[in-house]
Amino acid sequence: MDALRRYLPAALILIGVLVAWEVLVQVSEVQGFILPAPSAIWAALAENWTEGYAILPAARVTLFEAMGGLILGTVLGVITAFVVSRFPASRDTVLPLAIAINAIPIIAFAPVANNWFGILSPLSKMAIAAALVYFPIMINVLRGLTQVEVSALELMRSYAAGPAAVTRQVRVPNALPFFLTGLKVATTLSLIGAVVGEYFGGLSATLGRVVVAAASELRFDVTWAAILIVSLGGIALYLVVVVLERLLIPWHPSVRGERPA
Repeated sequence: MDALRRYLPAALILIGVLVAWEVLVQVSEVQGFILPAPSAIWAALAENWTEGYAILPAARVTLFEAMGGLILGTVLGVITAFVVSRFPASRDTVLPLAIAINAIPIIAFAPVANNWFGILSPLSKMAIAAALVYFPIMINVLRGLTQVEVSALELMRSYAAGPAAVTRQVRVPNALPFFLTGLKVATTLSLIGAVVGEYFGGLSATLGRVVVAAASELRFDVTWAAILIVSLGGIALYLVVVVLERLLIPWHPSVRGERPA
């Protein structure tokens, strides 16, 4: 009953937006190439699910690239955060480099990655996704490892705990909520990176290429259908992290529905 009370308003708003969208397009006679109706998008999705533009096979490839980039960027970000937290002297070197990587426009990096790894290789799209994922993971984990309560550190020192024990018993548990917050952001960024990389070339059976091909043929209903699948994929990955959060940090106030003191 609590879940119904929590999610019912959002569901009603979504239904209301879709109904208003459909009515607006039908009444105003908006052309499909400007804004297709939800019913037209759904029909295009059903028509091209496995045939035509083959959205389902394309979604599998794009999801594979996004997941590869998510894993790669997460691993590199976590390793960097641990190194910087363990050796504070490296912060002046590593952080400016990480900020520089984050500042690179993705549309500028995509052709470079395609040139490095091959335009048809999924590694090029994974590298683009990893570049977007790396910074939010690194900076969030670093905050969690370093922003520890002084009293907790003093308590560990009073027990003569070494750096490894402090990291394992204090810093890592403190960093978990930060890490999962960064991971929520990274899930959507990984899909964005994969699709943008596909836009600049690659296998035809990807969502990015479906968007380009459908738009060039003025099949904007198919374009919106592909965008819908990308959005649903991002929501699904986000929900996976939410479940993971409930399993890893059930003690955290955000998971218990409490406000931090």
